[in-house]
Amino acid sequence: MKKALIFLLFTGIVMTSCREKNLGEIEVLTLVDTTKSWDGNKLPKYPEGQPNVKILKFTIPPKTKLPPHEHLVINAGVLLSGELTVVDENNNKLYLKAGDPIVELVNTIHYGENEGTEPAEIIVFYAGAKDIPITLKKKMKN
Repeated sequence: MKKALIFLLFTGIVMTSCREKNLGEIEVLTLVDTTKSWDGNKLPKYPEGQPNVKILKFTIPPKTKLPPHEHLVINAGVLLSGELTVVDENNNKLYLKAGDPIVELVNTIHYGENEGTEPAEIIVFYAGAKDIPITLKKKMKN
């Protein structure tokens, strides 16, 4: 009887220490929920055809200006580190810091510029169709 009691006590201690630790609750934070790009214009409809999702990570060196371009598909991203300024053809500007989301302009010429002293890293999600390019290089109109 004494051995059985010791066994049960030992088993209880072992089982208690083997329980999963509660590391906290799952947290979900909505960064963006919108039908508009950062300039306030309504996003276009998704293109016809086979859907295609592409996720890219860009690292933009300090003091670097990207060439003017336009996106043909809806895309959104989150700046992971650094700072980034996005400028459209009318000189409207969006200033991003690490952690900020962006819903990009579609069919509007713009460029990004890292005016900071550290690389800017951004992950961008593109939602388009299989044979539609995501970006075309352009010249600014002004």
